[in-house]
Amino acid sequence: MKKGILAIKVGMTQIFNEDGTLVPVTVLQAGPCFVTQIKTMENDGYEAVQVGFVDKKERIVNRDKAGKKEVIHRHGVGKAQKGHFNKAGVSCKRYVREFKFENASEYAPAQEIKADIFAVGDRVDATAISKGKGFQGAIKRLGQHRGPMAHGSKFHRHQGSNGACSSPSRVFKGKGMPGHMGCVQVTVRNLDVVRVDAEKNLILVKGAVPGPKKALVTIKETTKAEA
Repeated sequence: MKKGILAIKVGMTQIFNEDGTLVPVTVLQAGPCFVTQIKTMENDGYEAVQVGFVDKKERIVNRDKAGKKEVIHRHGVGKAQKGHFNKAGVSCKRYVREFKFENASEYAPAQEIKADIFAVGDRVDATAISKGKGFQGAIKRLGQHRGPMAHGSKFHRHQGSNGACSSPSRVFKGKGMPGHMGCVQVTVRNLDVVRVDAEKNLILVKGAVPGPKKALVTIKETTKAEA
C-alpha cells in the first residue's frame, strides 16, 4: 500500500458524468492529515507512518476515559500527548492512525497529506464504524423469513425453531438469534474515485460508505482489485 488518508463522511449525493450518466457518490472530507511519527524497523520492529487528523484544543488533550477531567500526575498535568505532537511539529490532533506504507521512509514528520494523493479512476477501500441499530430481531438482523400474518397464526415475526427437543437437545453455537445490530467496523472494497477537489480536500467515491454523517473514514488504496 502506497496511498491512504483519513476523512470525515459528509454525506451522499449524485453527479453526472461527461456522458450524462447519473452516479450516486459519497462525499468525503479527506485531510489535510499531518505526519506525527515515522515508525522504523530499528525502533519499532515495523515500518509505518502515523498521521493525525482534525485539530483538537490543547486544554482537552490527555483527558481520562470519562473525558471529564485532566489526568493529574505528581508533577502536574500529564503532557504525554502534547509532547508527542510538539516533537512532530504539529498541532494537537483528534484522530491518530497508522498506515503501513511501502514507502514509509520517504515521509517526514509534519508532512502534509492532502486529498490529491488520490486521482480520478483510483480504486479504494473505505473502513468505518457502521450505524448502530440497537437490539433487533432475527428478521431485520439476519434476514430470516416471517411467519403467516393471518389472525390465527400466532407466529408473525418470531425467530422460529431453535432445534429439535430430544436430539441433540441443545442449541448449536452460531445459531442466528435476535441481538445487537450494527456499530461494528465495516470495510467496503473497490470503490471508484469519481472526483477529487484538491482545494476543498474533497473526495467523491462511487456508492455508499459505512457509518453515519461526520463519521471517521479510513481510505486506503485497494488491496483486492477486481479484474
